[in-house]
Amino acid sequence: MPEKLAVFGGPKAAPTDPQALIAWPLITREDEEAVLEVLRSGNMSGTDITKRFEQEFGAWLGMPHCLAHCNGTAALQAAMFACELGVGDELLCPSMTYWASSLQTYALGATPVFVDIHPDTLCIDPAGIERWISPRTRAIMAVHYAGYPCDMDAILPIAEKHNLKVIEDVSHAHGTLYKGRKVGTFGHVAAMSCMSAKSFAASELGMLATRDQYLYERAIAYGHYERHDDLTDPRLTPFAGYPLGGVKFRANQLASALGRSQLRQYDARVAEIQRAMNYFWDRLEGVPGIQAHRPPKDSGSTMGGWYAAKGLYRAEALGGLAIERFCEAVRAEGADTSPGANKPMHIHPVLNGCDIYGHGKPTRIANSDRDVRQAPESLPVALNSYNLCFSIPWFKRCDTAIIDEQAAAFRKVAENAGQLL
Repeated sequence: MPEKLAVFGGPKAAPTDPQALIAWPLITREDEEAVLEVLRSGNMSGTDITKRFEQEFGAWLGMPHCLAHCNGTAALQAAMFACELGVGDELLCPSMTYWASSLQTYALGATPVFVDIHPDTLCIDPAGIERWISPRTRAIMAVHYAGYPCDMDAILPIAEKHNLKVIEDVSHAHGTLYKGRKVGTFGHVAAMSCMSAKSFAASELGMLATRDQYLYERAIAYGHYERHDDLTDPRLTPFAGYPLGGVKFRANQLASALGRSQLRQYDARVAEIQRAMNYFWDRLEGVPGIQAHRPPKDSGSTMGGWYAAKGLYRAEALGGLAIERFCEAVRAEGADTSPGANKPMHIHPVLNGCDIYGHGKPTRIANSDRDVRQAPESLPVALNSYNLCFSIPWFKRCDTAIIDEQAAAFRKVAENAGQLL
């Protein structure tokens, strides 16, 4: 017997407010005391606490060099500079991602060229990378989108073949494993946001990590003038004293103190998030039209803190039901959801027609010897991404009774989709 959907007046599948499982970030007395100690000392703009945090974060990640930044955008920009991305150069980046994965190229005189995404992972599709490589390509930005690890086994050989640097954007994926190893340890350099909404929440802070001493020192030289005594490379030491980028990217020590405290609790929190999110998707196994956005269980890969959690939508299995209508019906059942994810960057006006710096032509092509702008249909999966995925509740605690209700809301709508057609 079909269940009457709540959107048509039926009973809600999820009447219990799930907010207690979703609230974030978690701030403890330990966090408060760590921040207050810095406030009381008046040492907000120093580097001693930040350096301790970098060492501890590096030990946790498994990387010898970490450099804290004022935010993730700055860390990503410093990673681009460290990889010597400069005037006329090109960075390959997935089209569906947050703008800070690529837009800072403009500040370096470079430009992004976008690559399509894979419809199941929502990450950069390795099969589409080589199509966009040119003599001006310098690096690939591998964004572990919504916590899903990129296919690094496919990306790294392409980069090696073409002598390209690989930058990992780990902003969504703190603690994510790819085949048993933490993301952020595969490429030449990694960078990530640690702002308060992320699964690793350290106020407003970014982190850069690398094994390469030269890349690390270039990042220092770019925006950390007060740490130029740490420079040893003769290509950099003559310029010590002034930041090469004319920017000040150091982390505020209030954020560093919070980061140290949060790090001590992070692995346990990730384990709880994974229990909750995997439990949710296990309840929905086999439901038509919706699929879990997570790696196969036997792959050794995980979703880390599962930031910006998504589900995959396949309208054809639900008679062509529009994703907007599906999400509307799920919300009526008591579970929060919305269609799509980040809008594809390759069609945005800032990437096509905006003259930011007064070049007299769009900034995207101002320093290029060719027109790198891409037609909307050239990246068809990213262009259609709004219809491919939807947000799901991001559970930080595993209360199975409430999660059962939330999963039931999605199941009820999918299994009774005919009422909406």
